[in-house]
Amino acid sequence: LQSPFSSMFPSKPFPKTLIRHQHQTSSFIASPTLKHSRKIKMLRRNIRLRKEYLYRKNLEGDERVQYEKKMKIREALQEGKPIPTELRNEEARLRQEIDLEDQNTAVPRSHIDDEYANATENDPKILLTTSRNPSAPLIRFTKELKFAFPNSQRINRGSQVISEIIETARSHDFTDVILVHEHRGVPDGLIISHLPFGPTAYFGLLNVVTRHDISTKKAIGKMPEQYPHLIFNNFTTQMGQRVANVLKHVFPAPKVDARRIVTFSNESDYISFRNHVYDKGEGGPKSIELKEVGPRFELRLYQVKLGTVEQNEAETEWVIRPYMNTAKKRKFIGE
Repeated sequence: LQSPFSSMFPSKPFPKTLIRHQHQTSSFIASPTLKHSRKIKMLRRNIRLRKEYLYRKNLEGDERVQYEKKMKIREALQEGKPIPTELRNEEARLRQEIDLEDQNTAVPRSHIDDEYANATENDPKILLTTSRNPSAPLIRFTKELKFAFPNSQRINRGSQVISEIIETARSHDFTDVILVHEHRGVPDGLIISHLPFGPTAYFGLLNVVTRHDISTKKAIGKMPEQYPHLIFNNFTTQMGQRVANVLKHVFPAPKVDARRIVTFSNESDYISFRNHVYDKGEGGPKSIELKEVGPRFELRLYQVKLGTVEQNEAETEWVIRPYMNTAKKRKFIGE
């Protein structure tokens, strides 16, 4: 038996052992690889977890009805009043369930509780990318966002579609994906999608100012990489608490002595992002000196979806509608 290259090198045919190894390698490549089988297992696991999440979400209505029935029975027993007529057939069963409940099971949980149930176990891990063919200003802005959001990794989008990016992020245990969009070289959109089930918050980007546009390189110093303390101002409504929950879980828990501060300040539903560091001032032990290190921008929420960014069929939790801005006193995030 001779090698396929024997016509080129007739005087030196390949050894039989090498030819046998070549056949074994080709047969191994033809069979499903270990990496491919792991990918199939990961897809099946994600599908199963998604089905469980949707099943729990569908049960929320029934659990809320049962919770209200139990509350009526509790109030009747505490006030010494008779059990409501419509609940007398279920009184025995409901009272038995009430006796078995504790402070953790008495209040029904929602899908919002499941979204960040494991957020405190590990630090967030963020995948940061852009739209296709990003301009130089957008690339410079995402490089600064990489330092603004700790534990983030920036990748080039290339020709990848959104579904491929999300699947890659899930397989590598990323907790969030942040997509930055632009219009004619000006960053105009920011999407934060929490993994594995959502939510996904869509923001408009306005008044973007990069670090070196704030001040000179010498005055602004190096970008700090500390885990920052977070300040949320005027997130008073239910949707405001929802948005604050999305934003705060992008950052890990800081150390007590950290000297970096990230502020999200809401005014008329425009969220201002500011990144500062502080140090001891010259006015005494209680004085501090605050220095902005950038970048600086405003966020305008326009949609929240109950799913990840690639799921077009995901339910829309909130979206800005036409003529919402005409009511001057109507505020959705804070008063």
